[in-house]
Amino acid sequence: MPSSRTGRPPARRAVRGPAARSAVDNPVLRLYTRARKAWDRPLTAYYLILGGSLLITVLGLVMVYSASQITALQMSLPGSFFFRKQFLAAVIGGVLLLIASRMPVKLHRALAYPILTGAVCLMALVQVPGIGMAVNGNQNWISLGGSFQIQPSEFGKLALVLWGADLLARKQDKKLLAQWKHMLVPLVPVAFMLLGLIMLGGDMGTAIILTAILFGLLWLAGAPTRLFVGVLAVAAAIGLVLIRTSPNRMARLQCIGATDPGPGDACWQAVHGIYALASGGIFGSGLGASVEKWGQLPEAHTDFIFAVTGEELGLSGTLSVLALFAALGYAGIRVAGRTEDPFVRYAAGGVTTWITAQAVINIGAVLGLLPIAGVPLPLFSYGGSALLPTMFAIGLLIAFARDEPAARAALAMRHPRFGRKRGAGGLTGPRRWNTMRRRASAARSSGER
Repeated sequence: MPSSRTGRPPARRAVRGPAARSAVDNPVLRLYTRARKAWDRPLTAYYLILGGSLLITVLGLVMVYSASQITALQMSLPGSFFFRKQFLAAVIGGVLLLIASRMPVKLHRALAYPILTGAVCLMALVQVPGIGMAVNGNQNWISLGGSFQIQPSEFGKLALVLWGADLLARKQDKKLLAQWKHMLVPLVPVAFMLLGLIMLGGDMGTAIILTAILFGLLWLAGAPTRLFVGVLAVAAAIGLVLIRTSPNRMARLQCIGATDPGPGDACWQAVHGIYALASGGIFGSGLGASVEKWGQLPEAHTDFIFAVTGEELGLSGTLSVLALFAALGYAGIRVAGRTEDPFVRYAAGGVTTWITAQAVINIGAVLGLLPIAGVPLPLFSYGGSALLPTMFAIGLLIAFARDEPAARAALAMRHPRFGRKRGAGGLTGPRRWNTMRRRASAARSSGER
């Protein structure tokens, strides 16, 4: 065997087998491997939450402007009236998102009780004559003067997430969650109190979202199956009674899958939502060219804005919205699954349950698969009362995603684009972009891949 210059035998190169050569030569497999590596980077959840929420909000502003013009003109208002109000709410919500994303976890936990107390007080004020006001038959609004109103029940969702996460985290630290009494009390009674205040105003859609958040927190806390089923059975029984005793709710339930408005046009909104989606085709009729928003489709810029999106942007537009919500939901689950802080796990899981459940209920109603619950599409539909707490909740997820050990290491390795210090020979040190991923991977917790 010939020797090398150092006197050592030359190293033999490993002979690649057919499977290895095919993996290298296959462009589809190479693309899949690169996508898998990019998907598993430390900042993936951070970028998905930030980018996905901003894209949904911006697209929602565009669709609110398009869907609300006819309604505003019919009310003798400027065509951009609803858009301007939504844009103002988005700006305020952006400030709340930025503040929440920069707040430490301890401060979020400290805000749990004040937010819960404020939400309960506001929800009680709704029932006071002269303060609360009814909209579309539901007594769940407080007038702030002029055309500005607030719906306190929307802030009740954020209050339940923060307070429930803090409560369960403290009980887990004290090893109390193994006892079913500590798991249920006082979480379930407080949640039922919020549900009772909401149902006094007749808003069953928001009550369903609050119930979903409660079940999400119990599931994350590891509630046993019999306990979970028991609470679910009680909630289902109460919901069945509320539906059977309300002709309006029974009519909505009967409109599932309807293709004809029926006697008295009871299913008018559901059917015209299907008409809007059906007439959109693949790429839609064009932005602003919806026909159903000309008085045919009620609540075109609020509960049924997804139908107008399908008519104007087509199947491609609706699938894009679904993909953004799916990415947001995946990122929230990833944040909740990779943390070792119990409060972060419960809060991230609660926010993800909230946004995902509300999106599914809204889109399912537009598609005719679920009864119309009267809940807006998160970050997308018109409504400042729904947008502000939702954007604060998105800020929570961003803060939690930034707080992951691998994400902190990746962010710490970044160099500013401008203002880098220069020495006599240029930059003070070589750029270390290529080592960022390796160092971030070394800082990951044991639960991460």
